[in-house]
Amino acid sequence: MEIKRTLIALALAAAVLFGFDYFVPKPADKTPPAATKMVDAKGGDKASEGAQRATGVSAPAVAPSGPARRVTFTSPAMTGSVSLRGARIDDVSLTQYRETLDKNSPHVRLLESADGKRPGFIEIGWRQASGEALKLPNAQTEWTGDSSRLDPDHPLTLRWDNGAGLIFSIKISLSRKYLFSIAQTVENNTGHAVSVVPFTRTERDYKPDDEGSFIVHEGPIAVVNDRLNEGSYRDMRKGVENPDHVAWAADSHGGWAGITDKYWLTAAIPDQKDDVAVRYQFQGEEEGGEYAVDVAAARPVMIAPHQSNLRSSAVFVGAKEVTLLDDYTNQLHIPYFYKAVDFGWFAFLTRPMFHVLHWLFGLVGNFGIALLIMTLIIKVILYPLATKSFASMARMRVLAPKIQAIRESSKDDQMAMNQKIMTLYKEEGVNPAGGCLPLLVQAPVAFCLYKVLNITIEMRHAPFFGWVRDLSAPDPTNIFNLFGLIPFNPTMITPMLQVGIWPLLFGITIWLMQKQSTVTMDPTQQRVMQFMPVLYTFLLGRLSAGIVIYYTWNNILSYFQQRIIQARVDAAAKRGKRVKTGKK
Repeated sequence: MEIKRTLIALALAAAVLFGFDYFVPKPADKTPPAATKMVDAKGGDKASEGAQRATGVSAPAVAPSGPARRVTFTSPAMTGSVSLRGARIDDVSLTQYRETLDKNSPHVRLLESADGKRPGFIEIGWRQASGEALKLPNAQTEWTGDSSRLDPDHPLTLRWDNGAGLIFSIKISLSRKYLFSIAQTVENNTGHAVSVVPFTRTERDYKPDDEGSFIVHEGPIAVVNDRLNEGSYRDMRKGVENPDHVAWAADSHGGWAGITDKYWLTAAIPDQKDDVAVRYQFQGEEEGGEYAVDVAAARPVMIAPHQSNLRSSAVFVGAKEVTLLDDYTNQLHIPYFYKAVDFGWFAFLTRPMFHVLHWLFGLVGNFGIALLIMTLIIKVILYPLATKSFASMARMRVLAPKIQAIRESSKDDQMAMNQKIMTLYKEEGVNPAGGCLPLLVQAPVAFCLYKVLNITIEMRHAPFFGWVRDLSAPDPTNIFNLFGLIPFNPTMITPMLQVGIWPLLFGITIWLMQKQSTVTMDPTQQRVMQFMPVLYTFLLGRLSAGIVIYYTWNNILSYFQQRIIQARVDAAAKRGKRVKTGKK
């Protein structure tokens, strides 16, 4: 029987080990690859062809040759350029974020041109209305600009005349941090009314390294009619054999839609008074296909003869800074824009936790110290529940000798042994589940704080002390190369060999806590539990250092709290008081 239990327990431990990769996000760098030297987009590329299929207009018989002309832009938060071919924002770097801790590391690059390593762009344009046969701008159209630069004080206006009485213009302004304001205008100089469908398209022409996880959503995202929709890259690829396949579509009054990463967001934001049609679409091969999120007018816009039509919108390309997204939600009335940060089902806990943590960071100036203080605050709030749980375990510890005696005397009769143990619990007034029930409240709180540390950009590249220079990355030390003394990277063999100093400290705290609570287990369970500190040390070695520090500090506080409660219970037992837990 004991061998069977041991095998079952080991199987469960293996399931935890191998299931960890699915449920917990890997600490891979979600940053786009190193910024390359700015290059000009060339005509005839695959991305352009995909955009033409999506917009429903045909490309010119001969694509323009040579590099596209560009207008550079700068702001305190961004640098990049706008391509005059196709009216695309396809070159954006964030000046306040670098790819690595190296001060000479390139800035994070969110969008880059079609001949870059990871093409991504925002395209602004018009589509044909049903029954219309108009000459409209497309991905190969050469626009003219009224300025050689774009900055917060100098907007840029692009203009194109179709030669048949229609003049199209796009005014781009850098109005706020990471935000482009867009004004699309069509002048109808013909003698009849025309109809067009203005649109803004967010496209990514490569397969992402990480397609999201149980903890962090990455991929298409939208708020339509005040409801959040989070799609997946996998779902977008379904039905790709149909060139007109649309993975998801919905009509909305206002809202927004785009593509999100762990820390970054690219999104189109229509005028909140407009009715729009939102759709997710994928075209091409799985490895090099085109993931697109499209926001277009829900109905064609009719323009009377010798009249014009103005359509306003905005584009966000930047970091998902929580306070900034909150400001845009409240000040610009962008519905639920803060939900671009994946606070999850327990947002009523995770959001307040983040704001308290951010406030503490502002006070102490060190994100790691703020995290330690935050953990202490949570411990104080949950002290009554934790005390009840630890007291129950301490009382069970007092009964351990009697329970062990019952097991020895009834080891050949499992049913009789269980009955005697339950009778002992009843006589002593001990509830064996008393130590578990409070965890039902504490566990969601711990999970929410864990999620906050995983999803918020504020911990990215935040230093702690000593060797921990980035709380969002795993502990850089490793026991298998003697903490750097041997010039060897053990993770080249397997990522499981990422075991640094903080994961080792965490394993020690698990071992200390086990010594406090496993005395009432049968020998088989105790042998299995002896492997748990080692197992968790390896599992947490790949997590960000900030999360491991949080768990280690939490265990230290729990250990001393448990020691104090155990001492009180032992003293009461020596005085001859009856050990109780729960009601009489």
